[in-house]
Amino acid sequence: MPLSDASPPLSDPAAPASLDPRAAVILTSEQIQGLLPHRYPFALVDRVIEHEPGKRAVAIKNVTLNEPQFQGHFPGRPLMPGVLIVEAMAQVGGLIVTQMPDLPKGLFVFAGIDGVRFRRPVVPGDQLVITCELLSLKRRRFGKVKAEASVDGLLVCSGELMFSLVD
Repeated sequence: MPLSDASPPLSDPAAPASLDPRAAVILTSEQIQGLLPHRYPFALVDRVIEHEPGKRAVAIKNVTLNEPQFQGHFPGRPLMPGVLIVEAMAQVGGLIVTQMPDLPKGLFVFAGIDGVRFRRPVVPGDQLVITCELLSLKRRRFGKVKAEASVDGLLVCSGELMFSLVD
């Protein structure tokens, strides 16, 4: 259905920001690749829409049927594996840390997960909105984030993720 003449096109600079899907992009996928070491098929953050360096981030992961895990998880009923949801949340947590200027450079990896719960399935076509908040940072090497992932405003996964710096 075509837009009416009264509606400004999305590319129109005079269009309201709420109509322009690019308005909320804080970090693009290319910028994220400059901050995180993950690459296909483990680059699980498509864009960042909110970011307070060293404090919190909100990001998007678009779930598509073209992703390799859906070939076997599960044929005829594709479900995003929980471990990949948790990994996506961890990558958003990693974006918080990579933007902190006073931390040593290096690779932050999982050190533990606490209280992770899966509440509903994630399927191709869903858009995960992942929110992470830094809870603590100790000795500039160990951190903990509170992470939540939702689809259409409904919580699908939550928990606390710990990470440590590997030399």
